[in-house]
Amino acid sequence: MTEPNVNPEQPGAREAEAEADRLGPRPLARPAVDPAQAAVFGRPQGVDGAFDQLYSPRKTNGVNLAPPAPESLAEAFRRPPGAEGVLLERPREAVGDAPDAEPPLWTGTRDPWRDPGAAAVLAGPAVAAEDDAKPAKRPPGALLSLPEVLFGRRVQPKALVLLGVVALLVGAVGGLVGWWVADTGTELTGSATIAEAEAGKERPAGSVAEIAKRVAPAVVSLEVFKPGAESGEQGSGVMIDPQGYILTNEHVIASAAADPGVKVTAVFIDGTRTEAKLVGADQKTDLAVVKVNVTNPTVLQVGKSADLQVGDTVMAIGSPLALQNSVTAGIVSALNRPITAGGDNGAAPVTYEAIQTDAAINHGNSGGALVDSTGALVGINSSIRSAGADGGSIGIGFAIPSDYAIKIAKALIKDGKVQHADIGINASSTVAGSSAMGAQVKNVAPGGPAANAGIKEGDVITKIGNRLVRDSAELTVAVRAHDVGEVVPVSLARDGAGFVVDVTLASD
Repeated sequence: MTEPNVNPEQPGAREAEAEADRLGPRPLARPAVDPAQAAVFGRPQGVDGAFDQLYSPRKTNGVNLAPPAPESLAEAFRRPPGAEGVLLERPREAVGDAPDAEPPLWTGTRDPWRDPGAAAVLAGPAVAAEDDAKPAKRPPGALLSLPEVLFGRRVQPKALVLLGVVALLVGAVGGLVGWWVADTGTELTGSATIAEAEAGKERPAGSVAEIAKRVAPAVVSLEVFKPGAESGEQGSGVMIDPQGYILTNEHVIASAAADPGVKVTAVFIDGTRTEAKLVGADQKTDLAVVKVNVTNPTVLQVGKSADLQVGDTVMAIGSPLALQNSVTAGIVSALNRPITAGGDNGAAPVTYEAIQTDAAINHGNSGGALVDSTGALVGINSSIRSAGADGGSIGIGFAIPSDYAIKIAKALIKDGKVQHADIGINASSTVAGSSAMGAQVKNVAPGGPAANAGIKEGDVITKIGNRLVRDSAELTVAVRAHDVGEVVPVSLARDGAGFVVDVTLASD
């Protein structure tokens, strides 16, 4: 390929050669524009350049004029009226001339407008003093009148007179009222009307409060003492008959039964005190009856202890620790509980079938009433289980069932003594590991009911009639539950064999 014939010495020869080797620009790709977008984002109509001429200054004699100044600036900085076309005078401070001194508003050393200690009075304006020694006398100003001070404006004299008359009338009426109050009563005394409210607490029939209110008058406190002695004994009793018969425990009046010189005093809920005479006492059942000579006493209704069930609500009423007419409540914890209580003052132990309750019973409750939820007598409080030397209640108390207690009371009232059924043996509880559980016969009275029925020493009695016998205490209460002369079947265990014999009970 031959090179072009170019003279390198010619001006522009190399530039022309380089331009000839360059490629031309590519054609611009101009995509179609959406008419809607062109209407929104395109140039306004009649505008071709990049910017629209929002303001075109006027041209005067070839000079572009600026837009006129805002009216507020023009008013603030224009020449004063009448000074158009005149150059303003330069400040004297700029050319070195001292400015003319303005006359002072006041003379002297005091400036009433700048002195914080200057007095504020309603008078004429502050004026310059004639000299520095004496201040100028101020002219008096207008003073406010009394109506202006009181009402903020001028008031007619008639209105002021009328106002004074009204004030005098109000004062006179107040004085008359005060005189009348002072004349009719003193400052600290007088009649008062006090509104008394009804009892806010309801006490429906059957509540503890309602039962206690009904039953408490029939329970008395018994004081047993010997005249001249420093101390005595104290217990409780229950009025069971309108003739004045009171049922209590034998150990409460034991000293009176042993010594005729010992007196028994019954104290009622209203504080009435009267002497009680001993009718009869039975140490084996721990029951006794005394009688008082009173008119129309409150008598306690007697219920059926056989109808009680474990869990029934009961209340104990008596005089524990000489606290007369105390009321405690609880439930029946157990029924038909044979217990043996130690006799007082060397007396033989007492065995009886009891109602166990958790109602608090303490010393002095003995002989008091155990009532059910209807207020009927179901037991005579007799003994407790206690812990420690104090012997206080631990929630285990015992009462003699009313069915048995009333039976004994009737016998004491009728004859003054009680006969108990007896089987004619001594027995002890069987030990653990024995072939049969019951009461083991130790001694058999010759010619007695047991001997006549063929019962021998060593036999174990397991049942009296329909009642199981599990220890010697149950044997005693099971026998006493029957009448003298009654024939009862007795179940025995002898040498591993069991059999039944009929025993005719005798009197003790």
